[in-house]
Amino acid sequence: MFDFVREGSYIHILPLEDKIPYYVELINSLGEDNAQLGELLLKSGVITQRELQEGLNAQQAQVPQPNTRLGEILVDQQVVQQPLVNAALEKQQQIKDNKARENQTIRVDAERLDKLIDVIGELVISGAGVNLRALQTSDSALLEATSEMMRLVEEVRDGALQLRMVAIGATFSRFQRVVRDVGKELGKDIALVITGGDTEVDKSVVEKIGDPLMHLVRNAMDHGIESAEVRAARGKPSRGELRLNAYHESGSIAIEVSDDGGGLDRDRILAKAIEKGLVQADAKLSDHEIYSLIFEPGFSTASQISNLSGRGVGMDVVKRNVTDLRGDIEVESRPGQGSTIRIRLPLTLAIIDGFLVGVGKSSYVIPLDRVVECLELSGDLNDRDYMDLRGEVLPFIRLRDLFNISGDQPRRPNVVVVHSAGVKTGLVVDRLIGEFQTVIKPLGKLFGHVEGLGGSTILGSGEVALILDVPVLVSAFEHKLQGNMHVAQA
Repeated sequence: MFDFVREGSYIHILPLEDKIPYYVELINSLGEDNAQLGELLLKSGVITQRELQEGLNAQQAQVPQPNTRLGEILVDQQVVQQPLVNAALEKQQQIKDNKARENQTIRVDAERLDKLIDVIGELVISGAGVNLRALQTSDSALLEATSEMMRLVEEVRDGALQLRMVAIGATFSRFQRVVRDVGKELGKDIALVITGGDTEVDKSVVEKIGDPLMHLVRNAMDHGIESAEVRAARGKPSRGELRLNAYHESGSIAIEVSDDGGGLDRDRILAKAIEKGLVQADAKLSDHEIYSLIFEPGFSTASQISNLSGRGVGMDVVKRNVTDLRGDIEVESRPGQGSTIRIRLPLTLAIIDGFLVGVGKSSYVIPLDRVVECLELSGDLNDRDYMDLRGEVLPFIRLRDLFNISGDQPRRPNVVVVHSAGVKTGLVVDRLIGEFQTVIKPLGKLFGHVEGLGGSTILGSGEVALILDVPVLVSAFEHKLQGNMHVAQA
């Protein structure tokens, strides 16, 4: 049909009747390289070059000087309708506003921002050292000066971290095409609903969360949302709905991937787990524990292998990637109504607020957003690994035993209650030292295999403190408890 079309061109075929909405859409889709009204109408195909030139000639012929706008002349000449002129004027104003906004911003190389964050991290460490020396001298004037300095350091830190924050909406928008293409491949009509796109998170987190989200979206479309026939039989709309949502929560960002499908099949997951030897046949598991089995390596309930599922590869990688970002992942499911997979991630991977504790001569940092409360451990619980927390059973991990720390134990140790994926766990420590700005330093390869450690930091005294990876600690502890129960039942 088109014998001579320049490469890279776009061809728009418009209906013969009621072309105004289509022309308005074309005007809005134009680039921002030219803000002239005539050029906008010409590029969108509303008018021809000849009609534009005749309008300009009529405008120039006015005496004593042109006082009628070009849009009004073109409308009077019946070359173009008023709604199209209005659309072009709105596009013209949008281009002007965007250019004015660009003049107020500065592009900065990401490497320069990373270097700035590194320097501020060293400043935080040095500030902690100065503050410690001030405390040792008991000089009130010096203490006041260092307190003001630390306040300013915190402001500089927060301001620098804010520079690396980007909205997650751009990452969400990439899935519009994915949902359309995968839906077509599966023969399903699925709509993507995005909320919370303006929620900001560190640029490094956004770069690393794309692949896990991709798998969750494809998995929800394949396993979660039913076919149109099944949805009609269940009284649901034929079009399925997939939702991406993001929001800030307690110093972290929560990302949700939800669908209105049939939900997770609890019995099928449990049967598959028993078949693969992941759990004992007589094990008593909660819904939360059963749903978490989908993150086990090699686990899949798909009966057939396809391009999207059935290989047993994917959900375990999702969990590993989320864990590497010091986050956690949890699943909620409602039979017949759908499921939600929620990811919680720290806002930044560089500097965090931590809670410093001591065990023996060692110091550990717990991310502050994981801390719920602190308690004193009663002496009669020294031989047990759980306690009664206001009517709720709270299992706890003794860090002294976990890391094989020698030395005398205190008479009344403390318990730091932490949360991960909706589960509360206690960490038994010797001393509670307090809040601490933590600059995260990566661990070397020698310690990369040690579970439960997310990095290290340098204290004001120059000593090294290890940063605890709470999700990994809690997950490992849960597996240990399940293993002990299986042994006891055997």
